[in-house]
Amino acid sequence: MRFGLVMHEVGQGLRRNISMVISVILVTFISLTFVGAAALLQLQITEMKGYWYDRAQVAVYLCTEVSNGGNCMLSAATEEQIDAVRAQLESDTLAPYIDRFEFENRDQAYENFQRQFQGNPVADLVEPEFLNETFWVNLKDPNQAAILVESLSTMAGVENVEDQRAYLDGIFDLLNAASITAVGIAALMLVAAVLLIATTIRLSAFSRRRELGIMRLVGASNGFIQTPFVLEGIVAALIGSALASATVVGLVHFFVQGYLAPSLAATTSLVGVPEALMVVPIIIGLGVLLAGISASFAIRRYLRI
Repeated sequence: MRFGLVMHEVGQGLRRNISMVISVILVTFISLTFVGAAALLQLQITEMKGYWYDRAQVAVYLCTEVSNGGNCMLSAATEEQIDAVRAQLESDTLAPYIDRFEFENRDQAYENFQRQFQGNPVADLVEPEFLNETFWVNLKDPNQAAILVESLSTMAGVENVEDQRAYLDGIFDLLNAASITAVGIAALMLVAAVLLIATTIRLSAFSRRRELGIMRLVGASNGFIQTPFVLEGIVAALIGSALASATVVGLVHFFVQGYLAPSLAATTSLVGVPEALMVVPIIIGLGVLLAGISASFAIRRYLRI
């Protein structure tokens, strides 16, 4: 009977303030959608880092006839120098860090360049002797690239040793900035949702002030009086959270996996529905928690007044 009475009061409160309740649902929905998007973006960044960093190579560029940097003096690396670099890569010093390496000669570099820049006028301007012969090295642990850079940079015939992860850092910095922006927007929207829930609860309490006075006169406890109002806020936030969760899962399923994945599967790893489902409890839990705290604070303050 007591539970039925509480739920009856909750239903009455939701009906009396339907426009405010809809506002709470919408604001909660939008803010938690941003929260879910930010969480998924962080998961995607982590996924991409693992995918690309594991595939990032260390490039050992050898001197060409036009090189004037590193250990080059406008002369191409000799066979003896190339063999020395290969021997160093196979040595007991570096071999434990290397998963595999391959050598790209000048003709292969020219062929790859022509394929990459096919249709571009620059392809007609480049001659094979302009391109570096290169050792492409895959490490067992990409974080140990500095060991190769230090060991090979000073060898004769080596123009430059580059860790390709440096090219990826800028991309990930940009993605992290987008993630932080999404978190900032989500935080502002959550503040708006909390304030709106508090306002809705106080208006609901004000519209039922006569009923609350009667309940106090008959000896109803503060906990019994507060419970329907707290549940009103939680129900509204729960609906918004459910909509946000469905939106996040739908975006991953239909847009990320249905549209992006077929064209990007060969170049990167994308988050899927399992990762989206991992975010759902966070969205719902955050929505219910904030609504419960906000509504409880608002009604307690009202009852003190």
